[in-house]
Amino acid sequence: MSSAETDLSVPASAKLSMLTLTTIVVGSMVGAGVFSLPQRFAENTGVAGALIAWTIAGGGMLMLALVFQSLANRKPHLDAGVFAYAKAGFGEYMGFFSAFGYWASACVGNVFYWVFIMSTLGAVFPELGSGDTVLAIVVSSAGLWAFFFLVRRGVKEAAVLNRVVTVAKVVPIVVFVLLALFAFKLDVFTANWAGGENTGSLFGQVRGTMLVTVFVFLGVEGASVYSRHARRRTDVGRATVLGFLSVFAIFASVTIVSYGVLPMSAIAKLHQPSMAGVLEAAVGPWGSVFIGVGLIAAVLGAYLAWTLMAAEVLFVAAKANDMPQFLRRSNAADVPVPALLMTAIMGQAILIFSYFSKDALNFALDLTSALVLVPFLLAAAYGLKVALTRDTYLEQPRGWTRELIIALLATIYTAFLLYSAGLKFVLVAFLIYAPGTVFFVMARREQGRKLFSGRELVILTVSLLGALVGIVALAVGWIVL
Repeated sequence: MSSAETDLSVPASAKLSMLTLTTIVVGSMVGAGVFSLPQRFAENTGVAGALIAWTIAGGGMLMLALVFQSLANRKPHLDAGVFAYAKAGFGEYMGFFSAFGYWASACVGNVFYWVFIMSTLGAVFPELGSGDTVLAIVVSSAGLWAFFFLVRRGVKEAAVLNRVVTVAKVVPIVVFVLLALFAFKLDVFTANWAGGENTGSLFGQVRGTMLVTVFVFLGVEGASVYSRHARRRTDVGRATVLGFLSVFAIFASVTIVSYGVLPMSAIAKLHQPSMAGVLEAAVGPWGSVFIGVGLIAAVLGAYLAWTLMAAEVLFVAAKANDMPQFLRRSNAADVPVPALLMTAIMGQAILIFSYFSKDALNFALDLTSALVLVPFLLAAAYGLKVALTRDTYLEQPRGWTRELIIALLATIYTAFLLYSAGLKFVLVAFLIYAPGTVFFVMARREQGRKLFSGRELVILTVSLLGALVGIVALAVGWIVL
């Protein structure tokens, strides 16, 4: 085990090419979320609302991707971007919150993936139910620990495997879009245009889709998180934008073509993965099987990518003295084993907890999105701060106006996402954020430093009050897990 405290250098043999970085972005974004899009959109909005939602989500996430690209170029010394940007812009405690929230989001998201796989297999093996039976949890747990031992062998090997899996899972989705276009009915599409009687106002329809669009776009920051492994720093920004544009085209296409196959009321009632039900309606029973196979490849690939990123964030945060020292250690293959182990343990705990949840699948999806909004907002706000203070722009003045506008739009978009998440998921997020402060206290004690500054005490108080309100909300039934 290596325990160097400040050296974040990566051996040349472990460096990643732009192609591999791009597939990390694509691999972490194309997961279970895309297979649930038809049903999640149809229960909230019609075609018009979906087009507006994708325009907002695509534009907003593109701005965020461009912020990551700009910061990667202007702040090349900041590795593990999401966490490092929050710390550089708003202090150590907010940086800690960003790192912990991002990590917790990845853990909850990984549980969503296993539940989704078991739910898909449940159509063939009833004992697995909707992914939340005892047998489903046992099988999922076995898979979780199998991936732990796979990633433990080496980052480069896992990343290369992710590249292969990425290709395997994108192909079925592209085939779905083509077959759905072949079965497309204009009259059905037109009838779905304005939404149903229960979908409400157009603004309400758009707002109702925001959390699911956040979930499917998670991973856009993948190359930024893994920037210390890049062969060339410029590859980080290029991989981010290229991966985002590729995936955005896929996600929007899957949603829109589905409205031309079935009435939205029928799509809204489909069992997840709803892409399977849409394709079955278009081509027959084999379509459902085809999508099921593609989903398993997609989910396992995304799970691998998210596991890599989650462990990386804990490791780099520990190296920067914002997490306890034991998380700094890595093995000879450059794998942060203690951070990886923490990720597996957290995933296992959430997986067991899912057995007691009323709707584990959708709750995990929405909570994953809510947890990651704080890291996204802080990263966008840091990009805005860099532009407003002209930090680095005296040496590199080119592009200031463009990057200022991009950062402003990204900040507005991520703030709107927090509003769209609603009070329920903000309070539940506090329930996870507040206890995580224990790791921050451990790190400060190890360094013999004062536990909290005055400003940090204010942030701590807000988070504790939010967690307290969340506990009360759960106790009296305002929030149902």
